[in-house]
Amino acid sequence: MTRNLRTLLALSLLPVLLTGCGADKASGTGAAAADSAELAAAAKDWGVEPELVYVTEVSGYSVFPASVGSYGDGEFAAAYRADKGSTRIGLFADHSTLTAGNCAAQPLGADALKPVTCQQDGEAWYRTAGGVHEYAVPRDGVVVRLIADKKKVDRTVLREAAKSVHHPDSDELAALRPARDGADT
Repeated sequence: MTRNLRTLLALSLLPVLLTGCGADKASGTGAAAADSAELAAAAKDWGVEPELVYVTEVSGYSVFPASVGSYGDGEFAAAYRADKGSTRIGLFADHSTLTAGNCAAQPLGADALKPVTCQQDGEAWYRTAGGVHEYAVPRDGVVVRLIADKKKVDRTVLREAAKSVHHPDSDELAALRPARDGADT
């Protein structure tokens, strides 16, 4: 399956994953990254490489643990939802590169057939196509993408999410995992 179709499929599944969700909260503590063995175990459970596991912090949004895991050929995905309402931000991480030369040629989410515009914003790329926009943040051979509906998520909010991209600390890693047997993990 091509990367374009995988991204389209992943984005089309986000609304299904988020339907009827409770109020699970992620805690952004700003602490040191999770222990490498702990991160490796979680990544293995999700079917992804540990270096692809990223989180973000954005005011008014929490990660939805049931959305966290692999998509496509081992890329990482997580959905963040508004604490109030149904607005979502998708976080996707894969081994790719994004440059001025290939930015516009890489499709963007559900609007994969629409022309993509690119604008460098610091170390990140701000990309738009049709009704969606994203910040793509290069990190050590990985591109972390924060994507959302332009009408529902302001560019400032998306930029805040992009600036806060990091590997999870232990508390954040625990928040990525859904509660088991009715108890928090």
